[in-house]
Amino acid sequence: MDLRDARAEQLAAQPLRTAGTRPGFFRGFGSSVRDIWAHRELLHLLVKREVKARYKDSALGFVWSLMRPIAMLLIYYIALGKFLGAARNIPDFAIFIYTGLTAWGLFSEAITSGTSSIVQNSGLVKKVYLPREIFPLSSMGSALFNFAIQLGILIAATLVVGSFPTGARWGYLPLALAVIVVTALGWSLLLSAINVYLRDIQYLVEIAIMIAFWASPIVYSWALVQGELSESLQRLYLTNPMTAAIMGFQQTFWVAGSDQPVPENLAGMLWIWLAVGVVFTFVAQRVFARLQGNFAQEL
Repeated sequence: MDLRDARAEQLAAQPLRTAGTRPGFFRGFGSSVRDIWAHRELLHLLVKREVKARYKDSALGFVWSLMRPIAMLLIYYIALGKFLGAARNIPDFAIFIYTGLTAWGLFSEAITSGTSSIVQNSGLVKKVYLPREIFPLSSMGSALFNFAIQLGILIAATLVVGSFPTGARWGYLPLALAVIVVTALGWSLLLSAINVYLRDIQYLVEIAIMIAFWASPIVYSWALVQGELSESLQRLYLTNPMTAAIMGFQQTFWVAGSDQPVPENLAGMLWIWLAVGVVFTFVAQRVFARLQGNFAQEL
């Protein structure tokens, strides 16, 4: 028996895998989760590959993950804080703005890279079986890695300025982070599947991310929103989950803003958005599972 015949027998002995929707709405979700867990080592390798590929042949390596947020910090700090006078109304403006940029960087990177993750890994999708959700998840893992570096810089900055957060302030961080992760993951799953069939999605996402940035309290405070918008428009403004998540980050790290106004029951709002995000991610995964059956043909 030659090597080709032996390979054919090995392939024939492998169980058939269903690439489309698993039977049952809830049971299918559980089956997908078990499949992803069974491929957790592959997920780990894909995350490492994404991180290494980003800085391949780079002399500075991971330092580049800090350059963009630091450059944005300097631009906004000088242009808005100094030239336009925003720093006069917002105490510790540098900490305030870097806190928002750190939270936003995780959200935007996870969604933009997650949206194109299936298309960029078309070779693997067409050649081997694996749960396709692994690709948006690996994008999330890479984004979390970069976020951890930026978060370390933010914590160090609070020590330098003498405003290190203590006590109950830290309770906002895991809650706000969870809102960002589940919301970004849900959108990544949904958009990555649609992007296989409609490639314009990845460009629409870039525009939507740009608009959503300015619709979140990153370079301006909630106090400014209260002063400029009516109550009905304020309620509309708060329908953005990233608004609550970013303010949760600010409640943790922006110690100088302790006397600044925040929406009533911010913690309760974060819990609500977390529940909404979990449900949305569940629905997005089921849509992803329904669409993934034709990924190989479309790619």
